[in-house]
Amino acid sequence: MRLTMKLLAVLVAAFALYNLWIFGHIVYWRTHNPDASAFMTERLAVLQQDDPDAELRQHWVAYDAISPNLKRALIVAEDARFVDHVGFDWDGMEAAFEKNMKKGRIVAGGSTISQQLAKNLFLSDKRTPWRKGEEAVITVMLESVMDKRRIFEIYLNVIEWGNGVFGADAAARHYFHISAARLNVTQAAKLAAMVPNPRYYDDHRNAPGLGHKTRIIARRIPYADLPD
Repeated sequence: MRLTMKLLAVLVAAFALYNLWIFGHIVYWRTHNPDASAFMTERLAVLQQDDPDAELRQHWVAYDAISPNLKRALIVAEDARFVDHVGFDWDGMEAAFEKNMKKGRIVAGGSTISQQLAKNLFLSDKRTPWRKGEEAVITVMLESVMDKRRIFEIYLNVIEWGNGVFGADAAARHYFHISAARLNVTQAAKLAAMVPNPRYYDDHRNAPGLGHKTRIIARRIPYADLPD
């Protein structure tokens, strides 16, 4: 019994220290840009298994240097209530759960932009109960320390958009040979439509359904609310 209590105390202390380490990074990133995310590091390691010289394509750009079309498109596609919620969209999660139950498989995630950022910055891509719990803890930290604009700025710069392609500017240059600031409505909508499966769409840019999703997002762009 005493050994069990000691082991439990060690685990609690390790969990607390780990989350304190995460919290320190989040506070620092409120005013400084991350060099990389955990997911970027993970993807680079995978790419270098086949090519030791492989590098990621990612170039940080300021929030104001990214087209409002892309910002609105991502909110439409990924998190329509982003400016209003405090990290979690309970209605969205319920709708995703019902959709998945109806289909009998996972076809919708229901994760907010804040939750996606929490996962990308600190966690692996493996789906485990522990990861979802830690993702929730980190999401609360992000929403407590950063404003919505900063959360969105970091998200726009670290999100995966293809094979080794991360961030809005790298994506704009990779797919359209322009800067992120110059993306028009259709281009922005297509990038947003690619987010759920970016590596697949990188290799299948004319995939069935991508054009349809692009048109739906493009029609809704004018109605998306951006953070102040």
